[in-house]
Amino acid sequence: MARRLRPVGTDFVETAPLRLVFAREVAAPVEAVFTALAEDVSGWSEWFSAVTLARPAGEGGREVRLRGGTRFEETVLVSKAPEVYTYRADATNAPGLRALVEEWRLTPAGGGTRIQWTFAADGTAVFRTALTLARGGLGRAFRGAVTALDRRLATATA
Repeated sequence: MARRLRPVGTDFVETAPLRLVFAREVAAPVEAVFTALAEDVSGWSEWFSAVTLARPAGEGGREVRLRGGTRFEETVLVSKAPEVYTYRADATNAPGLRALVEEWRLTPAGGGTRIQWTFAADGTAVFRTALTLARGGLGRAFRGAVTALDRRLATATA
């Protein structure tokens, strides 16, 4: 059963007890990447392999399910085209998680886009340790996702 998390704001991206930041450049233009993130929510499962379901839910909300059964109810905090897309997890079944904000920051780079993903979280000591140990896997998941997104966007414009 999903449980409510602590409601935090956009400042949590900078102040969270645990922040994991990943970045990668892709060939796709900033506007196309932003559209895929913010407007094509249901398309996430086609390029982010950890995501099995993503869909809009209510006014400014999202429902996301991950491989392994983790679920999130989220609220979009910032959707500022084409620069930043930020959302907060409001409820989850992930054990030990107390607060979570994810920020996708996009900047033009070399004819494409530099994508920076910040995963800002708070949780029990066990949760923070596990997430720190999982950093490499999250980094690989991010790199794989943005590579797949870049391929998907290239196919869509070809």
